[in-house]
Amino acid sequence: MLRIGQFNNLAVIKEVDFGFYLDSEDEQWGDILLPYNAAPKDCSVYDNLDVFIHFDSEDRIIATTKRPHAMVGQFNLLRVSAVERVGAFMDWGLPKDLLVPFGEQKIRLQADRSYIVYVFIDEGTGRIVGSTRINKFIDQVPADYEVGQMVELLIARETELGYTAIINDAHWGFLYHNEIFKDLRIGKKIRGYIQKMRDDGKIDLSLTSAGYEKVGGIAETILNQLARNNGFLPLTAKTSPEELSDRFGVSKKNYKKALGALYKKRLISIDPDGIRLLPPPPSEGKPDDLQ
Repeated sequence: MLRIGQFNNLAVIKEVDFGFYLDSEDEQWGDILLPYNAAPKDCSVYDNLDVFIHFDSEDRIIATTKRPHAMVGQFNLLRVSAVERVGAFMDWGLPKDLLVPFGEQKIRLQADRSYIVYVFIDEGTGRIVGSTRINKFIDQVPADYEVGQMVELLIARETELGYTAIINDAHWGFLYHNEIFKDLRIGKKIRGYIQKMRDDGKIDLSLTSAGYEKVGGIAETILNQLARNNGFLPLTAKTSPEELSDRFGVSKKNYKKALGALYKKRLISIDPDGIRLLPPPPSEGKPDDLQ
């Protein structure tokens, strides 16, 4: 069955003056045009291609190898190209803009501004449309995540406490400020981790895996930087989270965990002006396990 608004793997069955025809393997749609300007340069009959299926400006079904900014079932930050009598048209990376009808707008969308949009198939028309009524499409199925599980996040809103994020295009989650060690912005897509499944159904997130799972790698990075800097780094308790993120790519909390592990193993000293690499005890080298 052909999946409208998503990628399908289809066979090239015929070449014509203006492109190629693909076998949809669906009686309803028949053969689908892949225009030359949307086809690979080396495309030929009998090839199998991954193509995105959508509708052109005349509402004819059509294929492209270009990837839109969002597919059916996905959220993304999209910019309004124009507002007309039927709704707002969003730039989603294809020649024909994506319509967000007025009935699917939580607030009236304005030209040249960007909004989080969900892409779906309108049951009435069968066409691909968008919606900014995000809650309408979130949490439709129970969340079934495990603590520590890696997930895909879309940053949706900023609050005084942190950022609200959409998890795997399906559920709401929250990143508290003390879990953030890199610049975030609305619409940014990043990988994160499930930190806690709360009794009230809410989900707490983290940008690093839970507990000490990352400490070994961070500790190794600290040791390597110490070795490259003559055994000293001017990092103290007053060092900002931003500087630690730039240097090690981790939150201050996880940096402290790694530092504590190194200190307990007597591999470093923590002094008022910074941290220092200690010489190994006689007959001992660098340990293999920093966990």
